[in-house]
Amino acid sequence: MAQNTLKGKIYINAVLRLETGLHIGASSDFAPIGAVDSQFIRDPYTKQPIIPGSSLKGKLRTLLAKSLEKGPVIKGINEDDIKIKRLFGSANAGDLEKGIASRLQFFDIKMTADSIERMEKMNLDTYLGEIKFENTIGRLTAQANPRQIERVPAGAEFTFQLIYNIENPDEFDEDMNNIAFALKILQIDYLGGHGSRGYGRVSLHNFTTELIELGFEENNEIREKLTAINEKFEKSNVLKRG
Repeated sequence: MAQNTLKGKIYINAVLRLETGLHIGASSDFAPIGAVDSQFIRDPYTKQPIIPGSSLKGKLRTLLAKSLEKGPVIKGINEDDIKIKRLFGSANAGDLEKGIASRLQFFDIKMTADSIERMEKMNLDTYLGEIKFENTIGRLTAQANPRQIERVPAGAEFTFQLIYNIENPDEFDEDMNNIAFALKILQIDYLGGHGSRGYGRVSLHNFTTELIELGFEENNEIREKLTAINEKFEKSNVLKRG
């Protein structure tokens, strides 16, 4: 896999707010009688909900691929447009020499301290969670199949973080535009499971964008673009509350 030189990094920070309950499932290999059928994923130490970086990366990549595809059907990941591959990477199975390293680095994101404090005072069903009771009804038999799904409640806020590697300044503007576009689509789509039922609607706001220089590379032109970039990300929230 080819490794490009590094000119610097852009650190993107924002607040991700749940507009509706979110469910990103943990393992349910064993569930005692009476337990929740499908729990959300938690930090193993704090037991607080997290949004895995892999979930964010996979969702943003898929949304961008669907939006940039000109044909009627989305192609396999190895056939993604080069604009997608350089942001999210490409292993290119079978020919590692043609692989492309990801310019984006994701984080497992955690709930903000303010959200934890606020929700610890609420009368919730589980620690920082709510239980949503649902039924699936057999169309022919009309038989109900009840289940319990644990969700992170609407209103919870998480610290969204993303790092972009500056490798080719000539592609910087296009990359930033595609990142902002992917974040915009996410906010009119959903994150996690059961999105068609209203789960996982999110918004992003309070963006900050910081240039991290490596000490030996001048990035004056990019530094001058930071304010405009930050405004572009902030405008990705097309469904503003209130």
